[in-house]
Formats: sequence, C-alpha cells, structure tokens
Amino acid sequence: MESKRQQKFAGVIQKDLAEIFQREGSNLLPNIMVTITKVRVTSDLAIARIYLSFFNSSNNSLALNTIKAHAGEIRYKLGSRIKDQARIVPQLEFFVDDTSEYVERMDKIFDKISKEPRQPEQEE
Repeated sequence: MESKRQQKFAGVIQKDLAEIFQREGSNLLPNIMVTITKVRVTSDLAIARIYLSFFNSSNNSLALNTIKAHAGEIRYKLGSRIKDQARIVPQLEFFVDDTSEYVERMDKIFDKISKEPRQPEQEE
C-alpha cells in the first residue's frame, strides 16, 4: 500500500514526465504518442517505476528500449523540473502498460462466448 507521500510524489513525477514527453517525445520517437499511465514510487522515493502506453506504434518493445536508452537524459530533465520539490531524483524504470491490450483480448473472448449457441438446460 502506497503512502500519501508516495502517491503525491508519483503524481508530481507523472505530471512532469508527461510534459517532457509531450514537448520532446517526438525527438525520441517520431510519430508515436507516449502516455504515462501509472507511476509507482518505492517507499524511500529512490526508484520510480513508470508504466507507458504507446499510440501509433507497431513495435512497443522497440519504443520502450528507445526510451530506456535515453533514461539518463529523461531523468536529468525531470531533475531540473523537480529539484525544488525533492531531495533526490529517483532512478527511472520504464515498463509497457499492456492493460489496454489485455482488456481488448478479454472483450474478444467474451464476444466469442456470447455468440456461441447456448446449450439447452437439461432437467433431471
């Protein structure tokens, strides 16, 4: 369970990273929109796990690896934004948020189930 402090700090990181990706994301990933879906921060605020969703991307793992390769640069830009709010700038760990893909897959399964003919209930 995250504390209020962790949640508040995660919100600050999410907001600032969203602005960084909005302004400079096209330099890293042209024609791909990056959305930060969730940020989780460890209890000591030293590590931030950032969950990303990519729109208009044919290869999410390649996009994620590109962002991971520029993690130091992104952390530096984040640090310049939050330097007055935090003692240390957390290490950034990036992950793909596949929640939307999971929801789509489940929807297809439920649609398939609902289209199958029902077996008549047998009375014993």
